[in-house]
Amino acid sequence: MSITKLEQLFDLLRSKPKKRLVAAYANDDHTIEAVSMAVDMGLIDATLVGDEATIKKVCASHNIDPSKFRIVQENDEMKAANKAVELINKGEGAVLMKGLVSTDKYMRAILNKETGLLPPKAVLTHVTVVEVPTYPKLLIVGDVAIIPAPDLSQKIAITNYLIQTAHSLGIEKPKVALNAATEQMSASMQACVDAAIISKMADRGQIKGAFIDGPLALDVAIDKESAEIKKVGGNVAGDADCILFPNIESGNVFFKACTKLAKGELGAMVMGAKVPCVLTSRGDSVQSKMYSIALAANAAK
Repeated sequence: MSITKLEQLFDLLRSKPKKRLVAAYANDDHTIEAVSMAVDMGLIDATLVGDEATIKKVCASHNIDPSKFRIVQENDEMKAANKAVELINKGEGAVLMKGLVSTDKYMRAILNKETGLLPPKAVLTHVTVVEVPTYPKLLIVGDVAIIPAPDLSQKIAITNYLIQTAHSLGIEKPKVALNAATEQMSASMQACVDAAIISKMADRGQIKGAFIDGPLALDVAIDKESAEIKKVGGNVAGDADCILFPNIESGNVFFKACTKLAKGELGAMVMGAKVPCVLTSRGDSVQSKMYSIALAANAAK
């Protein structure tokens, strides 16, 4: 059965063997609180890489028992990120999470060609799962945070990651909308050209496991009435599970509009590395951090 609400991830995870999350430079209360809640809920086991004295001080200030974690001592930010990645590579964790380490150093540790987590020729991308009160199911979208202007090969990779995420949520044959400013085929718009190519690749079986259609404007992708008025048929129009955005601006504006204007919730993870990577910010709600941890743990092998 497919998941239609993010909170359903929690019950799904409890029915599976627990995965271990490794938090890089987990010296801050935001990371420790979120990971502690996930451990208490029975979602994950956790390793915190950082300064042990600082971690225990934060735990004490929030009445958290530090013995629930495995703590690995490393008080240098970059070294802590590299150590967390090393633990993943040793098989001592199935999910990586950003702690107090800066995003650029976190990504540097992941992308390191000799010691990082990126397989050869892999595409690192950000997958977001959005729950909007006005839409009857979850929307899985990308890329909203990493690749500014994906080329055709990157869009194909992102499409496959969206499909993989949908499958992990129990959606057997997800409906993927390839977004553009119009559902009409326009050779002068690269988003339309790329969408048409990817759609045809899906028709020919080069991309499997989903219904894929595009170009589709946003209204046609998610609103049945708009699709009917514009006479756009097919399996995807008006009922999308996934949306591939043509660039980071469109994707970023979409997910922020969903959360800030439509009061939506989200979980997100970085895909393409050897394991799912959680990349939350201080501005994310505790609930969003929990959903992101659960989403990554559910996607982990």
